[in-house]
Amino acid sequence: MTAYKLIRIGRLLATRASIEGSGGRKLLTLLVDTGSTYTIIPVEALEAIGSSPAESKDHVRIITGSGVLIAPRVSVPAFHCLGRELKNCPLVGHSLPASAPIDGLLGMDVLTPLETRIDLQRGLIEVS
Repeated sequence: MTAYKLIRIGRLLATRASIEGSGGRKLLTLLVDTGSTYTIIPVEALEAIGSSPAESKDHVRIITGSGVLIAPRVSVPAFHCLGRELKNCPLVGHSLPASAPIDGLLGMDVLTPLETRIDLQRGLIEVS
């Protein structure tokens, strides 16, 4: 297991990540969200790296605090997070409110395959 220090934002925990494609690389701050099925990335960031959500034929249902929405899922050439690189990684495109202190959410679709363990007290995440 490799441990990574998480970023504390009030009572929340976040981590740094990046997405990479033909249009370049974007750095992101993602909330570690065990209540989210999907990893959610801002539409603008996906477009900037050349993975346009507008062209996606794959969509998923997301339940939010304000209701249910349908969001595009796109495959990005490279997703870097928690010391791992995931190639051709499917991520959901949806922009959070501009006032949010984070860019997106790191959901269970990534946390589960990485076999993560979260230590809330110490603000650490361990990856197998």
